[in-house]
Amino acid sequence: QVQLVESGGGLVQAGGSLRLSCTASKSIVSGNTMRWYRQAPGKQREWVATMTSGGSTNYADSVKGRFAISRDNTKNTVFLQMNNLKPEDTAVYYCNAEVVVNVEGAKYNHWGQGTQVTVSS
Repeated sequence: QVQLVESGGGLVQAGGSLRLSCTASKSIVSGNTMRWYRQAPGKQREWVATMTSGGSTNYADSVKGRFAISRDNTKNTVFLQMNNLKPEDTAVYYCNAEVVVNVEGAKYNHWGQGTQVTVSS
């Protein structure tokens, strides 16, 4: 069973920056698609950013140009650098790993416990 542990959340003023980390208990970061999601109070969980095994990245329009996803394969860690934060970025941020589990290509989604990001105005 893969465990994902997020860290780096906190309270920051609007315009500030935070870097979230997600460390996996196994060497899965380099070979699988990693994503960040977030969930604000009273809202559904929404996708934020993706990094594929090949290194391609994609972002939600709401964070494009402000957030950047990256990874360190040697540390089994994926990051989310968040710049120019806005109050509407306030949410619990979750790390997701879409892991291929067999030769047929079946996938299993692993989730972290989440880390709180609060942006004050």
